[in-house]
Amino acid sequence: MSNTANRIGIAVLVVALVASCAMLAVGFGRDRTVAGTAVAGSGSVTKPNQPDGGGVDPKFVHGTDDGPIDRLAATVITDVQDFWRDTFPQVFGSPWQDIDGGFYSVDTADPDAEAPPCTDKPSDVEGNAFYCPTADIVAWDRAALLPVLKERFGDVAIMVVFSHEIGHAVQRRSGLTLEKQQADPQKYPTILIESMADCYAGSFVRWVSDGHAPHLQISKEQLDSAMESLIVFRDPVGTSQTDEGAHGDAFDRVSAFQDGFTGGPKLCSQMTVANHKFTQTAFLRESDQATGGNMPFNDLVTQMAPNLDAYFGAVVGQLGKQWPKPTVKPSDNTPACGDAQGPVAFCPSTDEIDVDATDELRGLHTSIGDYATGTLLASRYGLATLSAAGKPTNGEQAQHQVLCLAGSYTGALLDTPGQFTLSPGDLDEAVQVLLEVDYAGRDDTGKAMATGFDRIDAFRTGVLQGVGSCQVT
Repeated sequence: MSNTANRIGIAVLVVALVASCAMLAVGFGRDRTVAGTAVAGSGSVTKPNQPDGGGVDPKFVHGTDDGPIDRLAATVITDVQDFWRDTFPQVFGSPWQDIDGGFYSVDTADPDAEAPPCTDKPSDVEGNAFYCPTADIVAWDRAALLPVLKERFGDVAIMVVFSHEIGHAVQRRSGLTLEKQQADPQKYPTILIESMADCYAGSFVRWVSDGHAPHLQISKEQLDSAMESLIVFRDPVGTSQTDEGAHGDAFDRVSAFQDGFTGGPKLCSQMTVANHKFTQTAFLRESDQATGGNMPFNDLVTQMAPNLDAYFGAVVGQLGKQWPKPTVKPSDNTPACGDAQGPVAFCPSTDEIDVDATDELRGLHTSIGDYATGTLLASRYGLATLSAAGKPTNGEQAQHQVLCLAGSYTGALLDTPGQFTLSPGDLDEAVQVLLEVDYAGRDDTGKAMATGFDRIDAFRTGVLQGVGSCQVT
């Protein structure tokens, strides 16, 4: 978000390097370093007490060391293909064809390891997992990718990786071939191809969540870990969505995944550049790129408040209600109405939005980016909107609505940029703060949705569908 002189952007990149997928291999993590902090629910996804000892024997994997990483990979691959054997005929009207080129585990730390098809040497796989359509194979780095993902995010990260890669195999089998993509790159840009694979991954994870997988299971809490692992592989801030190797920003990736989770594989198969909204944007000015577009904390609060007031005042006016313009009061103390809502709080008795400008909020502003602060502010204006509209300001519906309203404001900035608009990285920051803390989703009693997955889903509903989807009528 910005005025004509300042743009908000992400401050700290989780991803250190730009990804560049080889022309013949569609990769999940090529040329990216994996960083981040493990989140709650990052344990095992393998069902206990199985006859096979808690996983599938990786004997069908080329180059396997028969270790726990490849056993987990083999287990996920087995269930993903089971999912598509059941689902592919329903979606595409023809039988699923198992991946016949094989699966390749590569120890990239071993100079004598055998290079898999579509590569020249083992180091070509380093830090990556990919599907190669010309050979119909899936290959992965078992030394420097999968163990790191497992350590930071749990087994669920491995589930996301392989369901994404086999999603590319689904594309090939459904007729979306590499030749078709190359013949019409505007119709089939890389960001669309990658979003479809993220969507297919989400549909598989939903199948697991519903208890249909033979070997795998996933808890609600582990969905947050899935989201964390997915956004590690977002594009660096400022990447254009038209770039040849674009995979999407954090919002694009989690949005596609949640589309698959909630809408199923048929919806994924129907994604096009016309019906799917991408939010990734490039920097327009060198000065913004040099600073990451970040505004100082105090400037953000001061300059964002009038824009929030204008947007939400209009929303309340359309409902036929009076908008009691809230007063934004930065302070170094606990908000006057208590700390239940977190460091930004709407106080209905005084129509104040108190901003506790002490270490915690400033820490989020610095470590995530300034639209982390912006998201919290927008959500409190959302709570003020519910109050002005005479709607409940506590309970599950209110918790959903404040996030949806914050999303609708964000989406309006994205759709109709004016004096204030979104900058590259803003939506990444929103996704991160929604995953890390529940402040933006709290009602006036301090209660909120338990998972980041649900908080992001409510927020993106507002972003993509507008204020009408928030049901404040």
